[in-house]
Amino acid sequence: MTGVFVAHAVSVDGFITGRGPSHGNGLGDGGVLFDWYFGGDTPSRVFEGFRLSAESVDFFDAVAGRVGISLAGRNTFDDSGWEGGGTPHPAAELVVLSHRPALAADRQHLVSTGIEDAVAVARELAGDKDVALMGGGATTAALAAGLVDEVILHQVPVLLGAGRRFFQELPGHIRLRPVEVVAAPDVTHLRYAVVR
Repeated sequence: MTGVFVAHAVSVDGFITGRGPSHGNGLGDGGVLFDWYFGGDTPSRVFEGFRLSAESVDFFDAVAGRVGISLAGRNTFDDSGWEGGGTPHPAAELVVLSHRPALAADRQHLVSTGIEDAVAVARELAGDKDVALMGGGATTAALAAGLVDEVILHQVPVLLGAGRRFFQELPGHIRLRPVEVVAAPDVTHLRYAVVR
């Protein structure tokens, strides 16, 4: 069965953007959370132009290679500037979860009836690969609904102090089981299974 995971770069204090994320400035001010994409000498086999550290490349490419489709909430969609048809993954289409009208372009699918329906559509479109969640709102809703199998954090050694938090308020505790830890010079990759 198609799995559902979230993988995101996050600061040590839990932010996925700097201050002031907005349309065309999705990372907010500073944008340091993704410097590790270009901080090494080893090219990614999945994302053209990414040059990662030797410690990061195998972990990153293994996760990126699992993606059959991405699923993002409306804030992530708007702030990332994908309304013209872009997607976050070079080989995967995008499901956008939004209660507000949005234009879905080629390789994009709009779902407005909630996270359960969005994940169901994404699973169908993913084929034999996995669904990759993006953004704090969609991730939190999917976690609260018991739809997430794995949480992968690319923890960057920085305290941002403000920005958009990754995890929003959840209805209760969600237990995670550590599966893998990969330390790299500019990021630590943490993979957790969601305990059911």
